[in-house]
Amino acid sequence: MKIAVAAESDKAEPRVAGTPETVKKLIGLGAEVAVEPGAGVQSGILDADYTAAGATVSKDAAKNADVVLRVRRPSPEESLLYKEGALVIAIMDPYGHEVALKGLADAGLVAFAMELMPRITRAQSMDVLSSQANLAGYRAVIDAAAEYGRALPMMMTAAGTVPAAKAFVMGVGVAGLQAIATARRLGAVVTATDVRPAVKEQVQSLGAKFIAVEDDEFKQAETAGGYAKEMSKEYQAKQAELVAEHIKKQDIVITTALIPGRPAPRLITREMVASMRPGSVIIDLAVERGGNVEGARAGEVVNVNGVKIVGHNNVPGRLAASASALYAKNLLTFLDILIDKKEKKLAINWDDEIVKATALTRDGQIIHPNFQPKGAA
Repeated sequence: MKIAVAAESDKAEPRVAGTPETVKKLIGLGAEVAVEPGAGVQSGILDADYTAAGATVSKDAAKNADVVLRVRRPSPEESLLYKEGALVIAIMDPYGHEVALKGLADAGLVAFAMELMPRITRAQSMDVLSSQANLAGYRAVIDAAAEYGRALPMMMTAAGTVPAAKAFVMGVGVAGLQAIATARRLGAVVTATDVRPAVKEQVQSLGAKFIAVEDDEFKQAETAGGYAKEMSKEYQAKQAELVAEHIKKQDIVITTALIPGRPAPRLITREMVASMRPGSVIIDLAVERGGNVEGARAGEVVNVNGVKIVGHNNVPGRLAASASALYAKNLLTFLDILIDKKEKKLAINWDDEIVKATALTRDGQIIHPNFQPKGAA
């Protein structure tokens, strides 16, 4: 059983899919592990660190592998280099990329999308969305503090008092909760909003105040999988009015709202941005999916009359070493259910609900029901 840790071809991706720690454990499961040269450099891991852990370093590592571990989906050119039947496990970004999925199927690869991991107890340690969003929420506050021209905590000095910054977190999933906790640790006065009623208690437990229109629709605003439902136009209008008044008084706003498979919902309009004081900062964590903030641009910091709208790409990658360590452990735990420990070989149970939820392609076909071509059975 040969497992390869691939180097990312996208230069904007500093994370890596394996660490010396996970390499050792994969070898313990009976695998031969090979790493492409320089794969971990941007995460602070040298080739020598991998060889010390028992891996080989080879530019042909992925060509002969039974399993290829990646952060992002391979390019069409890379897919053709892998052997037919190889498992490719990565964050596949399948929504809206049907042509790329067909390319994986045509190459004869068995592709698994880690971001489709079901929200069940057994899969928590494999949940890459949670592990990476947790770091994104933390980094969002650090980036906001760096862009904000004042101190976050209240400071009482002989020269006078510095007031605490007011931070508002919109969307209280994993990223939002970590943003709340981090902003509180840095001394900001924090408020937060979400359309899911279940998070109100979590917000309050972190010492923040919950802001929302709490009507009957709000009480039903969560899917069985724990995600936010798309709200009616009427509710959105009421919530927008409440938020518009609240935002005027905020120094830092962090938006985190994403709905799987859809463009990011618009939470902040140009009028709301214009109502904020010069020097205020907005961090849009959904900018790569179209953005929660009108005027946000992916990969840029936009200044609108003194209000900064920060749209960094790949925010977890801004903490590459930490993000890689967590992601590599997610992959290791996932692989653990695909390997027969006694025989020390791959043994995939295609009836396993985790496998069913994450498998995209097999035997030359797109097998995931959400991404099959229109008209397919």
